[in-house]
Amino acid sequence: MSLVFFDDHSWQKLQPLTLTKPVCHLRCGIDTLKEKWEQLMACATAGYITTKYLQEQFTAPPSGTYLLINGSVIPDENLCAQIHKLPKESVLMHGEIILAAHAQIGKHPREQDLFTMLHQLKKVKFTHAFLKLNHLWDIFGLNGKILETDFIRITRGRVSAQLPASNKILGNGNFFAEEDAQAEACIFNTKSGSIYLGKHTEVMEGTVIRGAFALCEGAQVKLSSKIYGPTTIGPQCRVGGEVNNSVMQAYSNKGHDGFLGNSVIGEWCNLGADTNNSNLKNNYGEVDIYDYAEKKYKGSGLQFCGLFMGDHSKCGINTMFNTGTVVGVSANIFGAGFPPKFIPSFSWGGFDRNIAFRIDKAVELTLRVMERRDYVPAKEELAVLKHLYQNRENE
Repeated sequence: MSLVFFDDHSWQKLQPLTLTKPVCHLRCGIDTLKEKWEQLMACATAGYITTKYLQEQFTAPPSGTYLLINGSVIPDENLCAQIHKLPKESVLMHGEIILAAHAQIGKHPREQDLFTMLHQLKKVKFTHAFLKLNHLWDIFGLNGKILETDFIRITRGRVSAQLPASNKILGNGNFFAEEDAQAEACIFNTKSGSIYLGKHTEVMEGTVIRGAFALCEGAQVKLSSKIYGPTTIGPQCRVGGEVNNSVMQAYSNKGHDGFLGNSVIGEWCNLGADTNNSNLKNNYGEVDIYDYAEKKYKGSGLQFCGLFMGDHSKCGINTMFNTGTVVGVSANIFGAGFPPKFIPSFSWGGFDRNIAFRIDKAVELTLRVMERRDYVPAKEELAVLKHLYQNRENE
C-alpha cells in the first residue's frame, strides 16, 4: 500500500517554511516527516494533496486506494500499527484531528474536497498520545524528543564507527557515527542527549557539542564551534559559531561566528558573518510571532524564541535579528540596525517593504547558489518561486 500525504490547517501556521513545500517535507529530529513515515510504514509515497500552486512540483497521486497520512503528524510505532490495521473506507481520528485514512480517491483530487470525503468515512478513534507540528516553534520545541526517537530507530542493531583518539566522547554511549564521518580533536557530550553524525559529515577541530544533536548527510561543522542541543543541522548545511536548540533544514549556511538560538532556518539560506539573533526579550516576557494564517502577531507562549527564515533567504554580515523574527522566502536582508520582526518574501534590504527583490535577480541568485552544490532545480521548483513573487502582496 502506498502513502499519500495531505496538509491540514497546520500548513498555513507553519509558513513561511511551508510556502515552498508540503508539511511532510519539513525536518524535525534527524530526518523529514515524510522519511520517518516511509521507514516506519515500509511504504513508498505515491503523491501529495496540498495547496494548488504546489501540486505541479508535489504531484497528486493517480486514482486508487491509498493510506492517506496527515503530513504534520509525527509517526510512532503505536500510530503506524493502528494505521496498518485500518479497514478500507475508514478514517483514524483523535478528537477532531484527522490522523490518517484508508480510502479510495479519484483522479486529480482537490484539497478542498478531501476533508469532505474523509469526514464521510467510518471513524476509528486513536486514544494514544502523539506529536504534531502545529506552529513554527514546534520544530525546535519538539526537536529533542523526536531526535531521540529517531536516533533509536536509525541506529538500532548497528555499531558506530570509531572516531580517532583525538576526540573525547562523554556520557553514557548514546553516540553514533556513520562509517565515513570525520572528526578530530572535538568534545562530544552525550550526557544531555544522543549525538548522531551522518554520512559524509565533518566536525572540525576544537568543536564542542552537547547533545541532543544530529549532523545530517554531507553537513559540516566549522572550527571551534559551540553547539548546544537539541539541535539538528540538515543535509549539506555548513555551521559555525554558537548554536543552541535550532534546526537548519538543508543546504543552508551559517559558516561564521555569531549566535543562532531557538530558531528554524529553511533551505538554501545564508547567514552572513557575525549574524546574531535574540532569543529572549529584555523584559523576559512572552515572545509574539507573526502568524501568516491570521496576518497578525500572536503570542507564542514562549520565553525563548529566535528566528524563523523561509527558503532561499539571505542576510548580510553583522545582521541583528530581534526576538521572534519571521523572514519570508527569498528575502535579501542588509543594512544597519535591527530589521523588522516580520520581513515579507522577496524583501530587498528588509527595512522598506515597498522595495522588492526583482524576480529575475532572485531566480538568478537561486540558480547560482544551487550550482555551487551541483543541484539542478526542476522547472516546477522555480515556478513556485515565481508564483510566490506574483502573490507576495498576500503576506
